[in-house]
Amino acid sequence: MTIDLHIHSTHSDGKESVQQIFQYAAAAGISTLALTDHDTTAGWAEARIEAAKHGINFVPGIELTTESPSGVSVHLLAYLPDPENHRLVSTMNQLKVDRWERALKFITNLQREFTKLTVEHVVGDLDPLKVAIGKPHLADALIALEYYSERATQFGIGGPLHRASPHYVENAGIPTIEAIDMVRAAGGVAILAHPLARKNDDDPFVPTQTLRNHFLELIDAGLAGFEVDHVEVLKSEREWLVALATEKNLIMTGSSDYHGMDGKDNRLGDHTTAEAMLNRIEALATGSTIQWA
Repeated sequence: MTIDLHIHSTHSDGKESVQQIFQYAAAAGISTLALTDHDTTAGWAEARIEAAKHGINFVPGIELTTESPSGVSVHLLAYLPDPENHRLVSTMNQLKVDRWERALKFITNLQREFTKLTVEHVVGDLDPLKVAIGKPHLADALIALEYYSERATQFGIGGPLHRASPHYVENAGIPTIEAIDMVRAAGGVAILAHPLARKNDDDPFVPTQTLRNHFLELIDAGLAGFEVDHVEVLKSEREWLVALATEKNLIMTGSSDYHGMDGKDNRLGDHTTAEAMLNRIEALATGSTIQWA
């Protein structure tokens, strides 16, 4: 069983429709796929149809935008929550508003350097209160205007969308601990997405007691596990996370974080989750169910 639990479609910042993703997944031999668009469950209904069509197991999921006590954006994967849970729905709606407000600030900052950029270039035909607008939408606008030829360059060091860029605007979100509680209350399972992610290993990873205490606080709040196998979770960080997850008997997942053939270099099935770990997620969840093929 080839299990990929982190995928994005055009309902957030992916480049491909749900239909196209499942076609590619079938061709790639993926047996189990989770759709985890940012702050929305809008693609779930279509995913159920496409999964059944291609004989793929479908795991309903969301990638929620949260915020650490230090103000840094933290992404939280929520598997199998109740999509009609009032608190969850209300929060996702607010997060999309927050993302749109962030995008407007980002556009204003970027216009100082990229003078042709407009709001219309970023949004196009999208409804920003229904689709979670993110940095990839900004990147695609700059590509369309021929400032860049790809997304990756813009996200890298020196790029306009890198955290160190003077244009950068931090992503607002609800406190991570509050989000974990919300996911659990909605019957879902909370897994930390690409924890300690980095794109290069220039500086050695130095774990501290403060870092450990922060993760222990999340675990005490009900965090069920870590996405340890991800292209941006480097070797030293992964080893630390695996050791902590083993110590605390947490779930460990692996995923591609696929955004489309032209979205990122990540490909479907690049990193996968063990069947035993998926079974643990299913056993914990009470909000919704896996659609088995």
